Amino acid sequence: MNAVAESTCSPRRIRQLSSLVVSKIAAGEVIERPASVLKELLENSLDAGARRIEIDVEQGGVELIRVVDDGHGIHADDLELAFSNHATSKLLSADDLFQVNTMGFRGEALASIGGVAQVTLQSRPSEGDVGAEIACRGGELSPVRIWNGSSGTRTEVRHLFFNTPVRRKFLKTPTTEIGHICEVFTRIALANPGLHLVLRHNGKMVYEVPGGADLLERIGLFFGDDIRDKIYAIDDRHGPAHLYGFIADPSCDRGTAKMQYLFLNGRWIRDRALGHAVQEGYRGLLMTGRYAVAFLFLDLPADAVDVNVHPTKSEVRFREGQSLFSFFLATIRHRLSRENLTARLQAPRPGSVPVGFMSATPTSESGPSLFGQPGFPTFVKRPLPDPPARPPQPAEVPPEPFRAPPESAIDIPSTVADVPYSPPAMESASVMDPGSRAIQVHNAYLIVETAEGMLVIDQHALHERVLFEKFKEKFQQGSLESQRLLIPEPIELPPDQSAKVLEHREALCDLGLGVEDFGGGTLLVNRYPAILGRTAPADILKSVVDYLLTQDRPPPREVMLGELMSLMACHAAVRSGDPLTAEEITDLAAMRHLATDAHHCPHGRPTALLFTRHELDKQFRRI
Repeated sequence: MNAVAESTCSPRRIRQLSSLVVSKIAAGEVIERPASVLKELLENSLDAGARRIEIDVEQGGVELIRVVDDGHGIHADDLELAFSNHATSKLLSADDLFQVNTMGFRGEALASIGGVAQVTLQSRPSEGDVGAEIACRGGELSPVRIWNGSSGTRTEVRHLFFNTPVRRKFLKTPTTEIGHICEVFTRIALANPGLHLVLRHNGKMVYEVPGGADLLERIGLFFGDDIRDKIYAIDDRHGPAHLYGFIADPSCDRGTAKMQYLFLNGRWIRDRALGHAVQEGYRGLLMTGRYAVAFLFLDLPADAVDVNVHPTKSEVRFREGQSLFSFFLATIRHRLSRENLTARLQAPRPGSVPVGFMSATPTSESGPSLFGQPGFPTFVKRPLPDPPARPPQPAEVPPEPFRAPPESAIDIPSTVADVPYSPPAMESASVMDPGSRAIQVHNAYLIVETAEGMLVIDQHALHERVLFEKFKEKFQQGSLESQRLLIPEPIELPPDQSAKVLEHREALCDLGLGVEDFGGGTLLVNRYPAILGRTAPADILKSVVDYLLTQDRPPPREVMLGELMSLMACHAAVRSGDPLTAEEITDLAAMRHLATDAHHCPHGRPTALLFTRHELDKQFRRI
C-alpha cells in the first residue's frame, strides 16, 4: 500500500517525444478539419505562382482532397524535405518573419498533414523534362520516384485522421464539412482575381471561377445579384495604408458578421478591432444584433504587421492599430454619407432563384478588371450600375483629410466623435413637394406623395430621429435645458442595478437627468430634460439600466451619451398607434428634410420606404 502511494506521488521523468507524436501535436494546431487542409494546400499553390487551380473533394474532404495547380513546381531533391517540420523555401533568416510577403512561411503544413493522412505529392518544375513523386503515410515517407505528369504540383490527401480515430469521430457531416471548404474557396477566390479556380465535390461541379472574372463579378457569383447591386466602392489611403473594396447598403444587413470579409495583403484575416470599426461605420444605420456586409482589402508594408501570431495565420498584430481603426471608420462613414439610404420597394423579380453553392458559374467575363497585374491588387474605382428606377447620384466629394487620433486614445475606440461626416444629399423622394399632402394610416404610418412616387413614413422612427438630432445639437451647443422636480421621484432598483446607474451619474447629469442615491437600491430623480415633456422619469431610468446590463464592460463616455440620447428620443417620440391631427401630420412629414440621417432612426430602423412610380406602374401592369 505504501509502495503504491509512494510510486503515485513520485514525480514523472521528462522524456523526449517521438517524432510521430510531435507531428500529431503540430497537426492539431494547423489541421482542424478538411477545410484546414485545403487552405494550406491552396496557399502553397498561390506561393508557387499558380494561375489555375483545380480542386476535387470526396465526402466533405474526409476521404479525398486533391489540389492540382500550374505553379512553378518542386524540385525532385526537395520532395522529401517538404514533409520535414519547419522546412520552407519562403524564409531565410529570423528577420524575414517581420517582412513576410508570402501566404505561407512556417514550413509545417505538409508535415502536419502527412502526420494524420495518406498524402501523395507529385510535381514537375516548369523547366524540367520529368517530375517526381513521394508518398507520406502517417509520417512515414516512401522513396522518391519518377513521375511523368504535367508541369506544376498535384497533391492528393486521402483518409484524413485515419490514424487518429478520436479526431475523425468528431468531424461533422460531409454537408457541414463541404460548407467549410466552400468558405475557404470563397476567400481565396475573392482575394485573387486573375486566378482560375475549379471546385468539384463527389465528381459534381460546385464552383468554376474564370480568371477573367473581376471582384464585382465574383461577389455576384458567391452572394447573388441582390448583394452585388447594392454595394458601394471605396478607395482611400492614409500614409502607407491602402483600403479598397466594397461596402454594402445597410439594407443588406445580416444576423452574423460572417459576411464581413477582411483581407490583409491578399490574406483573409480576423481582427476584432477592425471588425468593430466596420460596425461603428454603420452606427445608427443598423438595428442592434445586425451586422454590415463588407468586402474590404487592406494593403500595408510587410514590416507594419506581424503575421506570425497563430499557426493558422488568420490573426495578426498591427503596429499602428489605433490609427487603422480610425482610418477604417472615417472611410466607411464618409462613403455612406454620400448615398441616399432611403429604403426602396423592390418587388421580387420573375424567375429569381436564391444563390446556392452547387453548379454556380459566373455568366459574364466582361467589364474592366478591378486588378492590374495578376495577383497584385491595384484597385480602381468602378461606379456600380444603378437599379432601373434609381436617379443619378450626386457628384462625389473628395473625403476630408484623415485626422490621426490623440496618443491617449483608447485601444479600441467606440465613438465617431472625431470622424469626418458630411450629411447625405437628400433626393426629391425625401422632401415633401409643395402642395402635396400627407395622410395617416393605422395611426402608425404617414403616406406622402413625392415627385418620384409615394413615401411611406414610420411616424415613431422619424420623430425619434428628429428628436435625437435635436438632443445632440443642443448638447453640443451646451444649451440642453433641464427642469428640477419639486418632489424628487423615487425609483426602486436591485442594488447592483442602482450601482451601475450611479457609476454613470455624471454622464446622466450632462444630459439633464439628475440622480441621487437614497440608499438600499432606491434612487431619486431630481432633474429631468425639458425636451422629454411628460415622459415618465422611471421609464427613462429603467431603459438606461437595461442598456447598461447589456454591456460587457463600461462603455466610453461618448458612446454612453449617444446611447442615452437615443433612449430619451425613443421615449419622447410619438408612438405607433398615436393618432395625429392634420397639422401634426404635415409638420412631422415636413421635418424629414431637416434631419441629417433622416433615412434611419438612431437604432438603425428605416424611417421611410419609397414606392417609386415606376414600381407601382409595374405592379399594376401599366408597363
